[in-house]
Amino acid sequence: MVLVRNRVVVDGDACPVKSEIARTVQSLDATALMVSSHAHRLVAEDRVSVVTVDASNQSADLYIANVLTRQDVLVTGDYGLAALGLARGAAVLTPRGREIREADIDELLAQRHFSAKQRRGGARTKGPPPFTNEDRDRFQQKLTTLLRGMQENRER
Repeated sequence: MVLVRNRVVVDGDACPVKSEIARTVQSLDATALMVSSHAHRLVAEDRVSVVTVDASNQSADLYIANVLTRQDVLVTGDYGLAALGLARGAAVLTPRGREIREADIDELLAQRHFSAKQRRGGARTKGPPPFTNEDRDRFQQKLTTLLRGMQENRER
């Protein structure tokens, strides 16, 4: 019998919860794959592997989209990549601990398109609020819940 571990695939360039991911996978017998461009130096550690891709615009997203499986949790704040992850059957979690589901993605992509259209027209749009310790805690709790649920489903 082959042991299959849960895997967390991380859009690592701008991810503020890399250390929380490492601690969580190490405590839950899972693994993490962090993908980043050459501009962001990440270091592999126990249960955490790193893939570095070239610095072109969508290289990390394309790599991630090609390796995702339905046994993975994708961590990203990029709604386009989130849509690809959902299409591949992966669970998707933002660094702030929000799980993105199929029912959410159309509205999120529409909001992203609307904001980009406003910016192209010269308007200034409001960015996200500052990242807080509560965001970190929420993320780690949600990731732990997702991974434990996946482990329980696999054991059935």
